[in-house]
Amino acid sequence: MKKTVTRLADGRELIYYDVEDAAREGGARDAVDPRPLDPVVSASEIRLDPLLGEHVAIASHRQGRIYHPPADSCPLCPSTEAWHSEIPAGDYQVAVFENRFPSLSGANGRCEVVCFTSDHHASFAELDEERAALVLAAWTDRTAELSARPGVAQVYCFENRGAEIGVTLAHPHGQVYAFPFTTPRTATMLRSAAAHRARTGRNLFEDVLAEERAGERVVLAGEHWTAYVPYAARWPYEVHLQPHRRTADLTGLDAAARAEFPSVYLELLRRFDRIFGPDAPPTPYISAWHQAPVTGAGREEFALHLELFTVRRASGKLKYLAGTESGMGAFMNDVSPESAADRLREVASS
Repeated sequence: MKKTVTRLADGRELIYYDVEDAAREGGARDAVDPRPLDPVVSASEIRLDPLLGEHVAIASHRQGRIYHPPADSCPLCPSTEAWHSEIPAGDYQVAVFENRFPSLSGANGRCEVVCFTSDHHASFAELDEERAALVLAAWTDRTAELSARPGVAQVYCFENRGAEIGVTLAHPHGQVYAFPFTTPRTATMLRSAAAHRARTGRNLFEDVLAEERAGERVVLAGEHWTAYVPYAARWPYEVHLQPHRRTADLTGLDAAARAEFPSVYLELLRRFDRIFGPDAPPTPYISAWHQAPVTGAGREEFALHLELFTVRRASGKLKYLAGTESGMGAFMNDVSPESAADRLREVASS
């Protein structure tokens, strides 16, 4: 992997990741951002909810962020003579830059945008295995670098795909958040893992994976990864992808797991696009890497895993969070995990 670090006109960091030397025609990594940008002014604030003991980021400056721009004004496409985007180069493979409208900033963390491809009309599922491996390498590099920053407690790599999810930029991309606190979902998992260890003397994540691999909800199994619909899935179609060898975060994946990941993950995404039939629009989804906190008690008990789920419950129908879910956090699933696993096996690539 070749990594090139540069700066945008307002001082934000921009990083190119390439499989090979990318200094080819139209793709020079030393291209200068010519835009007359003012320095980014963001004032995110972290507040603690005293009733739940959970942190909330207040980022009112995000109200003015870019919203559904036309394709010829996409800020994530390569720059041209007619349009100067966030990517000064005329082409790129994978690019990462600091978000101009971050939810977290300064001492309160950092937000980055990860562009998976220069092709505005592509999707992650349409990437080849070499590019998917490069994205994995970029996620890993960002996890390592951001984890080493003072004040960062947890690194979260994720992709939101589809307007139904709330995506405001159509270009295929994801994000990386460096949180100054441990997120609520992770804190709950750590408490469950600690209780399981005290009760059984075993690791909770390893026990769950072993039970799921022996059951009926396995969707896709490789030599180093297993994808399964969890027993108590919250979303209509929800899959957890976990490496067989437990590691706390992406930096701990071994070479064999890294080599197998692209084929497994791409197949999983392609199956998601086939769930609702050949005439259905692309399936909206959230793909979320769950990683251990950077430091602290319980890190050694955590297991890296990816959670992939969609808010679409049937063709033309979305799952909206009802009063029980939005108000109380008590989920009600309309699709049984077993039937969801059946369907995801049915739509396997031939």
